[in-house]
This record gives sequence, structure tokens and C-alpha cells, in this order.
Amino acid sequence: MSENVTSAQGIAERQEQGIRSVQARGWTKQDSTWVISLFGTAVGAGILFLPINAGMGGFWPLVVMALLVGPMTYYAHRGLARFVLSSKQKNADITEVVEEHFGAGAGKLITLLYFFAIYPIVLIYGVGITNTVESFMVNQLAISAPPRWILSIVLIMGMMSVMLAGEKLMLKVTEFLVYPLIAILAGLSLYLIPDWSGAALSEVPSAKDFGTTLWLTIPVLVFAFNHSPAISSFALAQRRDHGDKAVHKTDAILKRTSMVLLGFVMFFVFSCVMSLTPAQLAEAKSQNIAVLSYLANQHASPVISYFGPMVAFVAIVSSFFGHYLGAREGLKGLVQQQMRSSGKSVNEKKLEVFIIGFFILTLWAVAVINPSILGMIESLGGPIIATILFLMPMYAIKKVPSMAKYQGAISNVFITVMGLIAISAILFQLVG
Repeated sequence: MSENVTSAQGIAERQEQGIRSVQARGWTKQDSTWVISLFGTAVGAGILFLPINAGMGGFWPLVVMALLVGPMTYYAHRGLARFVLSSKQKNADITEVVEEHFGAGAGKLITLLYFFAIYPIVLIYGVGITNTVESFMVNQLAISAPPRWILSIVLIMGMMSVMLAGEKLMLKVTEFLVYPLIAILAGLSLYLIPDWSGAALSEVPSAKDFGTTLWLTIPVLVFAFNHSPAISSFALAQRRDHGDKAVHKTDAILKRTSMVLLGFVMFFVFSCVMSLTPAQLAEAKSQNIAVLSYLANQHASPVISYFGPMVAFVAIVSSFFGHYLGAREGLKGLVQQQMRSSGKSVNEKKLEVFIIGFFILTLWAVAVINPSILGMIESLGGPIIATILFLMPMYAIKKVPSMAKYQGAISNVFITVMGLIAISAILFQLVG
């Protein structure tokens, strides 16, 4: 037992030394851009509902969650990035790594689940961007919106064109969008400080209610901080740029991403929760509206009513980029696996054209139809994302020789337990 602990400590020390050596060679602008891109992937339009969903149980469970969610976010995404980088193939994405480690059958199953967990979220963003712009034009600008089928295709093509232009432009556009998003989040959080009251502090739940609230709130925060759809592309980019030092570089970037997310998102959540009473949060929940919309209605604030749609627009676009990377990867993996098992060769150019056409047409169709069931589909994907993000890398550490060096760390136990808790809470809420 002592030998395992000593071994784990030695590995941890070497990892920290590796991170420090990477940092010693200089933190580049490209590294900062990746932090911003991963931040943008995590912070979707759901952040506007996060204070309500996370704050419903009161202030004190939220404090405990704030202490847990930082390590959860970092260690879980670090595990997934290390899993991608554990492949013997230099350019293997997550779908190919799964097949390499677990066999063709498991590879197909996990790739299928991976795709269907992320793809509905991409569809939601197609609907969300259309609804947000349409609402802003009608309510804030007081002008008539163009027909939905025109507006949606213009917006979808705008987002897709950035992705088609390549990684560099995507990172630049994300950086251009996310810096204002960070500034607006911080600005709104500060703007609400004069309205802070002790109402949330005064409500102290019983031990049972505290535990239940904590259990059911964990998935809410896990997915508010989730940037797993972009992790595979991110890890491959680090391998391309840093070779053998890719693991240390991904660790360093993911650590800063988690810190930025924790700082800005939780400050926004706490500020919103402190400026509303538990009864008001419950009312906002029953009305099914975003927290900024509720605050704007409460205070008749033009600042919030204008910045609310702006946050939603920027958050949707930046998060779309990261989720598209994951969904595209999943679809490409599915087609390649199917063709290989049929003994057919893959024409990469034709495959790329098919993928682009598939996403544009399905995004456009769903945006025009504007269905109300997409939220349910997203929640159904929750257990799959949690399994891939939390449990699969931990299982690989136990079973895959190239990941055996990560065995023995306390963080592995922590992530496994938190993953099981998150999945159980999601399934409980789906059944309930």
C-alpha cells in the first residue's frame, strides 16, 4: 500500500514538474486563446438559467458546490484529455482512441453515444440563436424580424462559415466573442451588488435537505462547466504543437480554464442568488425564464434587458463552436467505423462534404420547426456525457497499459465518486 502511495506521489510530483517546465518556457498567446475557447465552450446560454437552478436550494449548499466544482472540472477534463493523448497514433481523435483501447464493438457503441449526446445540443444552439436574435429585433430594436427560414439559415451559415475556415479563425472569433462575455458577466455581477440581501443567507436547510440539494445540484454545475466536446480537438492540437510535452501543456491550460470558469461563473451565480430571495428564485423557476429576464422585470432595468440577450447571443455562438467540434468528430467516427467494417475505403473529401451538408440542413430544419422537446433530449444526453467525461478515463487508467502511470492518485477516486453521484442524480430527475 505504501509503495502505491509513494508511486502516486512520485507521479504527481513529476506531473507538476512537467507543468512547471512547460510554463517556464513561457505561456503563449495561443495558450490563452485555448483557455478562452474552452471557457466559451462551457459557458452556453444555460448560464442564464444556472443561478436559478443552482440557487434554488439556498446559499449554503451553493458554497459547498463552489468548493467541489473547481477540482471536479479540472480533474475530469484532464482525465479525458490524457485519454485522447494515450493513443499510439499521433492524429487519433477520441473515437479512434476508444476503438484502439476497447475494441471495434465498444468503439462503435461509445462513438454512437458520444455523437447522440452532443448533436442535440448543437441543434439546440441552432434554435436558440434564431430565437434570441428574433426576440432582440422585435422587443429591443422594435423592428420586424425577417421570415424564420431566412433568419435561421443566415445565422447558421454565419456560424458554420467560421468553423469551415479552420481552427485559427475559430479561435480568433471565439476570443473576440468571449472577452466581452467575461466582461459582461463580471460587470453584471458587480452591478447587482447593491441589491444583495441576507435573505439567502438566513435560510439554513436541514441536514437531509442540504444533502438532497447538494446531490441534485451537482449535475447542474457539472454541465454548466462542461467543455468535454472540445477536449479531443484541443488535445490533438497540443500534440501537434508540443509533441511529447502535450500532456503537460493540456494539464496547464485546463487548470487555468477551470480557474477562470470558477471565478467568473460562480461570482455571477452568487451575485444573482444574493440579489434575490429564495421565493423569487422559485418564482423565476416556475416562469421558466432566464435570471436576467427575471431581474430586468423586477428592476425595470434597461441595462439588464439589453445585456441579457447580448450574453445569450455571445454564449450560444461561442459554445456552438466547441460542441460542433465534438459532434463533427462523432459523426465522422461513426461513418469511418461503418465503412471500415464493410471493407470500404474512406474518401476524406466526400466525407467532409457530407458532414457539412448534414449539419447545415439538419440545423436549418430544426431551427425553422422550433420544437419544444429539445431540452428533454439534452437532459437525456446528460448521463452519457457524464459517463464519457468522468468514468471512461478512470476505467482506462485501470485497464489500458499506456494510462497505468496515472494509477494511485486520490483524484481518480474523487472523480469516480463524483461521476457516479452526478449520473445517479440525473437519472433520478429523469425518472422523477
